[in-house]
Amino acid sequence: MSNTTLVPAQPNAIDPESKRDAMKPRHLIESQQLTVPLLMELFKRSRGMERVVARGGTLDYQNRILATLFYQPSTRTRFCFEAAMQRLGGKVLSTEHAGAFSSEVEAEQVEDSIRIIGSYSDVIVVRHPEAGGAKRAAQVSLVPVINAGDGEGGQHPTQALLDLYTIYRERPLVGLSVAIIGELDKGRTARSLAYLLAKFERVKIFFVSPPELQMKPDILDYLNEHGVQYELEADIDRVIREVDVVYQTRIRPERVRDRQELQHYAINSSVLKKMKSDALILHPLPRTVELDKTVDDDPRALYFKQAANGLFVRMALLTMLLD
Repeated sequence: MSNTTLVPAQPNAIDPESKRDAMKPRHLIESQQLTVPLLMELFKRSRGMERVVARGGTLDYQNRILATLFYQPSTRTRFCFEAAMQRLGGKVLSTEHAGAFSSEVEAEQVEDSIRIIGSYSDVIVVRHPEAGGAKRAAQVSLVPVINAGDGEGGQHPTQALLDLYTIYRERPLVGLSVAIIGELDKGRTARSLAYLLAKFERVKIFFVSPPELQMKPDILDYLNEHGVQYELEADIDRVIREVDVVYQTRIRPERVRDRQELQHYAINSSVLKKMKSDALILHPLPRTVELDKTVDDDPRALYFKQAANGLFVRMALLTMLLD
């Protein structure tokens, strides 16, 4: 089904949610914080970071310290942030499984941890098991906090930024049609990307998922408010021929009533034949059965480039927050 078409979002207009359009955010907790001018500034900086990395990095931030505080396991996101800070010349304090290897196991609250870690560092990247955990951290932090994923059904805004940057490097963002496929109700990457796409004119989003795992009403209400067209679909074949971008995410088999239905939400060689010749295939990774390895050699498959772009985007974000 599709929603009622309203006045579409203007790509270069001041976001009505924010009266501080020209000002950078102090923290990055949600995708909604970012206006189009801020996104364009971030992407301009990201292009610059590509050149910085090509020459081996910089020492401009050698007196700055990044703390990565991860209460859940992470490889790609944590390594990417740490590499970003080191490429900028800065230093890193790092912990994974923070809840198990700190005094929080004795019921110290995240707020207390953030207050203390903020006195040791200049910026904190936090992954928290509860939706809203990163916001709680930001409310008490004296240094910038970046949300690296909070809970199931929360957000992962820096993943959405590198996703959008990957698309931006390939084609205009205005007028895109995007299929977001997978476990959408709890998919924090999908949720964050939907918020960002809503900021651009004439975007249409197809949410493709088993009915029991469809996108939550809060996202759909936001899209309705901002005049963004969307459709809810249960079969990839209904949309695959018309979309410019396929954003594939995982579906945990145990969350589906009929596991045989998983094939309706997977990208494989037969699906590739139905796609536009210039469509883009993205995935936040890691993948399981929803993205066949035969897709890797297709020129439309950009998920490894997408992951590499994360370094440039996170470097750019760190400079915006630290400058």
